[in-house]
Amino acid sequence: MKSHCLPFRQIPHTTPLFLDYLEFTPSVQQFYPRSPRLVEWAKDESARIEYPGDRRARVSDILERQNKSWGASSATLENIQSFRSGACALVTGQQVGLFGGPTFSIFKALSAVKLAQEAQKLGIPCVPVFWLATEDHDLDEVNQVHIPNTDGNLEVLASTTQAKKDAPVGSISFGTEISEAVSKAAALLGDSDASRALAECYRPGEAFGTAFASLLARVFSEFGVILLDGSDPELDQIAAPLYRAAITRAPELAASLLKRDEQLRAAEYHQQVRITDSSTLLFAFRDGSRMPVHFEAGKFLIGSEETSSQDLAGLADTSPQTLSPNVLLRPVLQDYLLPTLAYVGGAAEVAYFAQAGVVYESFVGRITPILPRFSATLIEPKPQALLEKYKLTFTEVFQGPEGLREAIGSHLLPPNLQSSFDQATTVVDRSMKSVRESLAQLDKTLIESAEHAEQKMLYQITNLRSRAARAELRQSDIVGRHANSLSNSLYPHKALQEREVAGIYFLAKYGRELLNGLLGTIHPDCLDHQLITL
Repeated sequence: MKSHCLPFRQIPHTTPLFLDYLEFTPSVQQFYPRSPRLVEWAKDESARIEYPGDRRARVSDILERQNKSWGASSATLENIQSFRSGACALVTGQQVGLFGGPTFSIFKALSAVKLAQEAQKLGIPCVPVFWLATEDHDLDEVNQVHIPNTDGNLEVLASTTQAKKDAPVGSISFGTEISEAVSKAAALLGDSDASRALAECYRPGEAFGTAFASLLARVFSEFGVILLDGSDPELDQIAAPLYRAAITRAPELAASLLKRDEQLRAAEYHQQVRITDSSTLLFAFRDGSRMPVHFEAGKFLIGSEETSSQDLAGLADTSPQTLSPNVLLRPVLQDYLLPTLAYVGGAAEVAYFAQAGVVYESFVGRITPILPRFSATLIEPKPQALLEKYKLTFTEVFQGPEGLREAIGSHLLPPNLQSSFDQATTVVDRSMKSVRESLAQLDKTLIESAEHAEQKMLYQITNLRSRAARAELRQSDIVGRHANSLSNSLYPHKALQEREVAGIYFLAKYGRELLNGLLGTIHPDCLDHQLITL
């Protein structure tokens, strides 16, 4: 397994906020308390964690109960004991998707393991915790995965399980239809520990939450990852004061979040979550659906149902399990329930934290640092051979199938023709430079016209090269298939592989050794995307 770095600045669609956060530029430091490098501040941050002993005992009991129900390993149970004895937590999390979800779910868990190990090296007792976001209600987002077939094309496997609109995904149970999806997955994955684990975990009667948890418990058994289902009613009982505060201080919190949005816009960054005057940090469960809570004209609204601040606050005291945090309150809730040293997340979560900082300040008085998760593209032998065959750089894959076909065609042009195009470009560059220098002495106002003329000439040369490349492609259908194969393998649907390909595919093909190899590849000081050849 070999790895080399690809800076995120070379990856399409990476947001300015995430790029500046990785470099920790002055413009982002007002939104984040710590740099994205754990070793720079871990000791200081661990001393700032305040976590009552009674809360630790209650949460420890919940962790032990939950993880035993999912078949926890001895390593996980030992980590729960360490947590009970005073260890802090290195936390990550993810929605509970079908068959374990995209590959980045695996990367998140491994990141938490690695960073917890780094904290231990610094003398900080620390354990990895994976928060299962079981209350999210977007079923369409998590009920399907993409798995490559033998031709290299991605096949969509989906659960046809039905549920009430806006029901929390983690509680949606599978019927007999899940068996068909498991059979299709097994046919694609072949006989392996991973495919057998799918059959054991994804069965009729299991729910999205329990199946996902059972699968992760098996996959990460030797690494001691502690799983936590955030929808547990006992956790809601502990979190009740937080829910009450979110209700009684709703107008103040909305104002603080709107002010933070203004600060983000002033710094020319995007907002991840849209905030209005009527926004609150809560959802409420009504008849099995998770519905947003709004605040208007002194009243709270749950759908069309109107309720007072007093009644809703009373609900937080008597039935907190009927309330649920939104994406900005959830990290604060996590760190109220856990002694979190840091949270590990992707670019979207980094953006959430830029907004959630004001909620942390209001409720906790300490903003938990966020760290970037491990990010990688796994390059299997076949696509690696095609990259080498056509002398392609990885970034050329970002062009998509059509652009990649032209790139391959360009590389396949006869050497004398390629040389002629290169010479033509060089001649234009050299000649127009001389022209600009002469015009500067004659009439400087003509320099802009000269630059425009040069751009048109270079465009025509590039356009002619592309046409020649397409002509070359027409001579060989196999090149088109290779371009599609590379795109499907490395940049499927014009997105990073880790977001589109199911992690279970790589586990089935390369076994548990893959996890150990990836863990050894993670270097907390390297914040770039990794290109890993398998």
